[in-house]
Amino acid sequence: MDENEMVVAGIDTHKDVHVLCLLDGSGRKIFTSSFAANRQGYRSLACAIGDPKQCKIVGVEGTASYGAGLARHLMSLGYQVAEVLRPKRDKRRIGTNKNDPEDAERAARDALAGNGLSTPKSQDGWVEAIRFLQISRKTAVQTSTTAINKVKALMATAPEDIKSRYSTMGRDAMMRSLRRKRSGTTELERLIYASFRSLAILWEESNEQVGALEKEMKNLLELNAPALLDIYGCGPVAAASLAIAAGDNPERMRSEAAFASLCGVCPIEASSGKVVRYRLNRGGDRQANSALYHIAIIRMRYDEKTMDYMDKRRYEGKSTKEALRCLKRYIAKEIFRALLNPYCSSAKRGSELKAMRIALELTQTKVGVALGVPSARISEIESGARRLPELEYLYQEWLLAENEKAPMPVLDKL
Repeated sequence: MDENEMVVAGIDTHKDVHVLCLLDGSGRKIFTSSFAANRQGYRSLACAIGDPKQCKIVGVEGTASYGAGLARHLMSLGYQVAEVLRPKRDKRRIGTNKNDPEDAERAARDALAGNGLSTPKSQDGWVEAIRFLQISRKTAVQTSTTAINKVKALMATAPEDIKSRYSTMGRDAMMRSLRRKRSGTTELERLIYASFRSLAILWEESNEQVGALEKEMKNLLELNAPALLDIYGCGPVAAASLAIAAGDNPERMRSEAAFASLCGVCPIEASSGKVVRYRLNRGGDRQANSALYHIAIIRMRYDEKTMDYMDKRRYEGKSTKEALRCLKRYIAKEIFRALLNPYCSSAKRGSELKAMRIALELTQTKVGVALGVPSARISEIESGARRLPELEYLYQEWLLAENEKAPMPVLDKL
């Protein structure tokens, strides 16, 4: 088909209405209209675009927010959908119009020119489910934090008898005690304790919600991406943030460098004169960047290989921040490989290791002595309460070696 017969679509998305602009192959505007942001509106918009084979590309703004449903609908019909970035206010030309039809036309022209395009997330798999769980967990954590902060603030101005009784307690002990307190010597104390009890109940329920949501997230990750959890220092919360950043279709990213850029850990040159250096990247997905930071901090504290790496970088003249940036870049590379191969995990899960240990008639204490760790670490691995990939690998190798040493059973003669 002739390129001039093809059309290019640009869509400016909103909560209630989506605005469509169509260009012909030469870039001339041929159609503009608004459609409701619902199923009927999606069908009408697709009919306005026409045959997917005659549409070169559809540029959609906000494919992860207001345009998520529309993008899924268009992709299911066979249209080539690309996400178009909204320009920042300071990047708009002074004196130009700002309205929905103009934004839709700009989206279409960016799609035609290929400016700042990216493949949208599919948002139709387990990662979308874990995104909802992550948001709910974050809200529960914020509620819990708000409750404990309010209790501490109120305790500072409480009557001296109440203040002296609880000021020396730890956080958990204080909240549990306030949870049970139901009376006071005066009407003022009774009402104050009622306020504290309400906040303590809110704190306790929020913490229970956090634990339940984290358990659900861990189960999803173990089922769909065990390779992420096998990475040293990557717990369920960090793994969820990184999986959400990549989406249900991580293959949409061209390379590990693109994923590093998405997470804000790609090097940014900040050279001047004779100084050649790279600085921290303050862009990208900040939740994914935070997850990589926490993984790096855990490794810097407990992983000997990482400690040696940091010492090497400092010896080369890099600051701690610069060395940390390099470390996060390597971790992003490791994470990207795990996202593309989510089931590629050589380490056996805790329940499997426990079954092997029981089959060999070994106790956790004996295993701990053999590996030089407390038996509590073995218990944590088998129950899944704690992720210790290096120790899990050593535990697995030791069990396999012990299994080879085990004598073969002797069958009774018939």
